[in-house]
Amino acid sequence: MAVEAPIYTLKDVRLSFGLNPLFTGVDLYISRGDKICLVGRNGCGKSTLLKIIAGDLEPDDGEIFMQPGARVGYMPQEPDFGSCQTLREVVESGLPAEEAHQTFRADQLIEYFDINETQHPDVASGGEKRKAALARALINEPDILLLDEPTNHLDIAAIEKLEEIIKKFTGAVIVISHDRAFLNHISQTTFWLDRGVLRRNNKGFAYFEAWQDQMIEQEIIEQKALNKKIAEETEWLHKGVTARRKRNMGRLRRLQQLRQERREQIKTVGSVNMEIEMPDMRSKLVIEAKHIYKSFGARDIVKDFSIRVMKGNKLGIVGPNGSGKTTLLKLLTKKLAPDSGFVRIGKNLEEAYFDQNRLTLDPKKTLWKTLCNEGDHIWVRGHFRHVVAYLKDFLFKPEQAQCPVSALSGGEKNRLMLAVALARPSNFLVLDEPTNDLDMDTLDLLQEVLDEYEGTIIIVSHDRDFMDKVATSLLYMKGDGTVFEHVGTYTDLLEKLKSQNIKIEAKKAPTTPANKPREKNKTVKLSYKEQYLLEHLPQEIETLEQEIKAIEIALGNPNLYTDDPQKFDELTVALAAHKQAVEQKETQWLEIQLKIEEIQTTD
Repeated sequence: MAVEAPIYTLKDVRLSFGLNPLFTGVDLYISRGDKICLVGRNGCGKSTLLKIIAGDLEPDDGEIFMQPGARVGYMPQEPDFGSCQTLREVVESGLPAEEAHQTFRADQLIEYFDINETQHPDVASGGEKRKAALARALINEPDILLLDEPTNHLDIAAIEKLEEIIKKFTGAVIVISHDRAFLNHISQTTFWLDRGVLRRNNKGFAYFEAWQDQMIEQEIIEQKALNKKIAEETEWLHKGVTARRKRNMGRLRRLQQLRQERREQIKTVGSVNMEIEMPDMRSKLVIEAKHIYKSFGARDIVKDFSIRVMKGNKLGIVGPNGSGKTTLLKLLTKKLAPDSGFVRIGKNLEEAYFDQNRLTLDPKKTLWKTLCNEGDHIWVRGHFRHVVAYLKDFLFKPEQAQCPVSALSGGEKNRLMLAVALARPSNFLVLDEPTNDLDMDTLDLLQEVLDEYEGTIIIVSHDRDFMDKVATSLLYMKGDGTVFEHVGTYTDLLEKLKSQNIKIEAKKAPTTPANKPREKNKTVKLSYKEQYLLEHLPQEIETLEQEIKAIEIALGNPNLYTDDPQKFDELTVALAAHKQAVEQKETQWLEIQLKIEEIQTTD
């Protein structure tokens, strides 16, 4: 039986940025029907390799062959929508010029992914942008489909649709993703890019860890014959990977114990009058919400929800995009007031908030200065750590400590932002989509840090594997205002929902609160003021955040208080006022966005 020739081949491909070699002789072949996952540490060149295959980047050396007439569909990690005015235009922009009239393909993909086609890309949510970018990559019916972190910002419904597309896709697919569950479901071949060398295993990602451990052990044995420095480098690169993996079983037992404790807490609360304070629990109380209700217009976001969050709980918030997860997070942390009911926060809470869209890095600063502006030690979770040792915890090489932030890859920047957030003194950690763009090793590290964290954690994420390994319980938001708590894994919750025939997509039709009768045939539309705010709030927020950054830099001067105490006091007051203004403007913008969704569902 004849073997079909590869549709795409790279031979001895080399690429350097400045004096730093990224690829030192990459060989690969791609055959029709291949379902490949591309894995490797942040900064190893995964995204760069996809750009070479897509034809967006030329290597320094090597041979490239693609079968004549073959098409490539490429979704980069950060898609550029150019001058497109609607998400429909984004999708249609993927059509070849000679097939631009075949807009029915856009209709099919827009309907399949449930894309809000009339929305402008600038105001679209991360999930809507991601779906449009996916549809654009698929619309030209490619022979090779390249997807760089396609599950970022997607909810479970969209991820499952993407999984179905990939499984049925007759061409070749190469995917970069941190989502282990997603890779387990779709991959049949694994490419591992490590220190400029590409290794291939003709098995899916489910077999990757065992294969990786085997390769590491073999390499360490081989390195013993070489000099000590190389051996130490190899050990540093991989020892942490295998050591963390061996501790996984201990972490799993600990998590099961915490879940049992959460069941007992819920049972205890449920057996007494909620109006009566329990002295043994009160001292450990972090958040108490009673009968909270929040709506925007005629749409219920949260209705009649009560919960007690105790010290040490690791609470996950899950649900489809648009169901109100960020709103619930703001309600529970008192950044947003409920329409009715109340939220009480425990005393002496020190919150650390991680959100990739809000935490910014100074590209001119070194990694060292980003973490430790003065001196060489940083206070982390109760004790001092040398800044280089702390950076090594987050998989940075010692020599990277003096590199500027601008030299880091996208994934490395996210890893650094995580290091900054986790270094802040806190007993209450809020993580909003922390797994986006992180590599597998960093996810392992993050899971370990969260397991050892003695405070309370609230996490918003769509990553099934991550939530399975971290959260003690989950708050599931259906999208109609109802919220219920599930003690167990995210995987079990999804199976439970499917067995009960509960759709995991958000409801589009707005519900009408019983205590807020809606006027019949009332036309809902944005006021002039709301239209003005929608256009100007993002710039106002950005300006405030820049001013906050400048104030924080000024306050970071250790001599300011003694040299000019009046200015120190003025800056401190201004910083608090600016942060409050940002929260208010973000809430305003969120309310207008939700009103837009309501208008679109009633049109």
